[in-house]
Amino acid sequence: MRIADYLPPGMTVEDLMIALAAMAAAFTVLAIWHGLLVRDPAAGRIKELTRRQDALMNKLKTNRGHATRARGMGFMHQVVSRLKLLRNDKTRAVADKLARAGWRSRDALVGYLFAKLCLPAATGGIAALIIYGAGAYDLQPMMRLVVVMGGMVLALFLPDIVVKNATDKRRKIIRLGLPDALDLMVICAEAGLSLDSALKRVAKEMVLSCPELADEFGLTSVEIGFLPDRSQALKNLTRRCDLPGVRGLVNTLLQSERYGTPLAQSLRVLSAEYRNERLLKAEEKAARLPAILTVPMILFVLPPLFIVLIGPGALRFIDSMKGLSLPH
Repeated sequence: MRIADYLPPGMTVEDLMIALAAMAAAFTVLAIWHGLLVRDPAAGRIKELTRRQDALMNKLKTNRGHATRARGMGFMHQVVSRLKLLRNDKTRAVADKLARAGWRSRDALVGYLFAKLCLPAATGGIAALIIYGAGAYDLQPMMRLVVVMGGMVLALFLPDIVVKNATDKRRKIIRLGLPDALDLMVICAEAGLSLDSALKRVAKEMVLSCPELADEFGLTSVEIGFLPDRSQALKNLTRRCDLPGVRGLVNTLLQSERYGTPLAQSLRVLSAEYRNERLLKAEEKAARLPAILTVPMILFVLPPLFIVLIGPGALRFIDSMKGLSLPH
């Protein structure tokens, strides 16, 4: 059995060897050209940053609602723009407050300003219409005025109350998830990842367990990539998450970048400190538990216990006293 028996008609073994040699030479030239090619890492990095920015912007625009809500936001934009509320000196502070609650879009800022402006007037008008116009409640004139003014004051502070509750809830979630995020950052730092790559990896791993912290770390990694000053991106993280733990993390990262201290060792010490702090807070709550349970125990446990223990003896004593005959 020869090789020539398997070749196509008209092709010899010499032709096969020439074709194989030509293919080998072509592959060798391509390999050398690919090895000597000078790559530009900036183009790939810019493309990756653009993709991540687009992903974050699409995420912010995901829950904007349907056409009705879009028309409502357009009306709010018109009202706020005509009154020039977005050019106010306090707009930056309001935007930071909403960012701490997890609302970083411009629509959230417009909705908050519109609610602060129109909600008290709308509430006061509805209350006046119900009380004065419909006569729903039989109140004194002074009480009617107090009810209307009280509704307007409550509506004035209602947006701040909603934002504060959302901020407190988000801060609690971030505080509980921060030690786990630091442990993951230690692993990433020991593996040799850069700061933005470590933040991106931690955000990817914690998207299910703590999406709020994953969102903040993902945005910080994007800002580190395109901002000229890396420290400004870390300071923006502190501004969005006004927590002692986040401030400690940012200070550690800034110190490591400025003085060249080992990042993994600093993060490990910080993670152990936060875990001990969380354990101490749990022990503090457990130590306060007996004092908290004292009043419910006095009100709800001790009276039935006294009835069960003293009740039979008291009944027998009453029966025995009824059986005695008093002397005349």
